[in-house]
Amino acid sequence: MKISSIIVLGAGSAGLMTALTLKRKLPQLAVRVIRSPDIGIIGVGEGTTVVFPRHFFEYLKMKPRDFYEEAQPTWKMGLRFLWGPRREFYYTFSYEFEKRFPGLSRNNGFYYSDESPWLGHASAFMAHHKVFPRRPDGLPQFHNNHAFHIENKKLVGWLENRCRDQGVVITDATVRAEKGPAGIAALVTESGDRITGDLYLDASGFRSELLGRALGEPFRDYQDALFCDRAVIGGWPRANEPILPYTTAETMDAGWCWQIEHEHFINRGYVYSSKFISDDAALEEFLRKNSKVATQPRVVKFRSGRCERSWVGNVVGVGNAVGFVEPLEATALQVICVEVSTLADSLLDSLCEPTPMLIRLYNLYNGDQWDDIRNFLAIHYKFNTRLDTPFWRACRSDTALHGAQGIVDWYQENGPSVLAGITLVHPSNSFRMDGYMALLVGQNVPHARPYQPSSQEQAFLMKHRQELAAEARRGMDVKEALQAVRSPGLKWA
Repeated sequence: MKISSIIVLGAGSAGLMTALTLKRKLPQLAVRVIRSPDIGIIGVGEGTTVVFPRHFFEYLKMKPRDFYEEAQPTWKMGLRFLWGPRREFYYTFSYEFEKRFPGLSRNNGFYYSDESPWLGHASAFMAHHKVFPRRPDGLPQFHNNHAFHIENKKLVGWLENRCRDQGVVITDATVRAEKGPAGIAALVTESGDRITGDLYLDASGFRSELLGRALGEPFRDYQDALFCDRAVIGGWPRANEPILPYTTAETMDAGWCWQIEHEHFINRGYVYSSKFISDDAALEEFLRKNSKVATQPRVVKFRSGRCERSWVGNVVGVGNAVGFVEPLEATALQVICVEVSTLADSLLDSLCEPTPMLIRLYNLYNGDQWDDIRNFLAIHYKFNTRLDTPFWRACRSDTALHGAQGIVDWYQENGPSVLAGITLVHPSNSFRMDGYMALLVGQNVPHARPYQPSSQEQAFLMKHRQELAAEARRGMDVKEALQAVRSPGLKWA
């Protein structure tokens, strides 16, 4: 069937990202978004990965200035982990563990040091609370190895404005799904109007109105690898705290706590397992360890897993309507970017007449994306020895590694060598071998190939780390960089 009209159910970040991407890449399509009051928006502060800016500014060629003015993000260089036996470690988007400096005989991971927990520019800048190098003219030296922290309401506002610019129609309506031979025949409003299209995009969030409820697509649970199923969320207005250029992930008794840095607000959330702690006890621990919380905390329930297929008949699920993998590593918006860019490319290459094999491979590819995230997150839980509580003992004992098992076996036998990365990690895996090494080395997981640097290597390392630290200290913090991007004289590439 030739696809010329698309109906998107849901006007949160998933629905609007979908509509904007399809209309931007295939302007001939008629794209209509149904915004239903029954489909709520979680509305928490969000972190992204580097996939997000690359999707919007490279793939869609959107204007950065509009994004900075309306969404008002701050920058995220990676994550700072209070995790495992080390005092802290950093996971960056710059792939520092895959690199080897000219003065060293092995990959960077073999030279990691608790005394200087930075291996490159990104981690050094993070450790010194800086975000960008400072140019001679005083402006920030921007690069592409960053993500964002964004308040959800501001992101949705920017997306809605850009959708309208592209000609997307947004309709307010409460609808129910009417099934048909191809999947969905129509979305029917309370007044009886039938809204029809050639392809229906389910962006209804956890409700999964079309893919889950209407079509009954089976759900694959991730509970053997990811035990957490709830989060208590709060935060406080920023006072004199510095705006940190990273998300903090801090170990808690029955899970972990995020800290997301917005310009005027600090967002905190405790992700936990209801099998190991009650909601009341989680709230008590959250407030006890975060005395600045000023908002009314609320609990969000979720389950980690995914539908067996994303594309079923004339329905394609996007974001939480397909699946959800707990917030660790902030992959929710990344998944949406991958899903909708793959969909747009599929429609482009098939001239809007997708074939059965294309749909089958679409499902395989996007299913693998969800499973890759599960596998990567499992590493975080399997080896975190920071606390000896019932939850963490269960994680270390019972977490299933699935596709990450081979990577762990390689590491425990060969150390932080990335030599086998091309074989063990699929090229589409966004974390790459570097991400796995960062987490295994960062958590100080033992391996059979410890390495003692030579005296020449030690001298090189000391000098290199000092140079990195000095360069980071000269860098620009987030507050200064925000002032720079708001300067009327700044020229955008």
